[in-house]
Amino acid sequence: MDMIPMTAAGYATLESELKQRQQIERPRIIQQITEARSHGDLSENAEYHAAKEAQSHNEGRIAELEDKLARAEVIDVSKLSGDTIKFGAKVTLVDEDTEEKRVWTLVGEPEADAKIGKISITSPLARALVGKTKGSSVEVLTPGGAKAYEILKVEWR
Repeated sequence: MDMIPMTAAGYATLESELKQRQQIERPRIIQQITEARSHGDLSENAEYHAAKEAQSHNEGRIAELEDKLARAEVIDVSKLSGDTIKFGAKVTLVDEDTEEKRVWTLVGEPEADAKIGKISITSPLARALVGKTKGSSVEVLTPGGAKAYEILKVEWR
């Protein structure tokens, strides 16, 4: 059973979603199924089938969240430091072709969200960065071709 690294904030987010799905969504869906059953013939009851589909989706997500939380390895990023990039590092990169700067924080897979600058430790970019230091260059194979980046800064928060 592989452990899943994540920050305390990522763990709390998953716990919150699990609680929401178990205590709010589950009873709401059960109520929808009960109401739809009262409408008669279930074979042609779209409300009933939609509610059962929602129940299936919700229960699947609950099982997935429980699994991730059981395998979570919570890493306290505030206790990390150093010049070498690893899980939890906030890295400032500059694209060597376009001179565009980007800041990425390396986090666990469940909490990755590129829109807010968090990338999974298992992503190609993060794998290329791990073990490198400020001033190093890395080359990453992306769907659009190879990209070269220079590491400008490594921070810990």
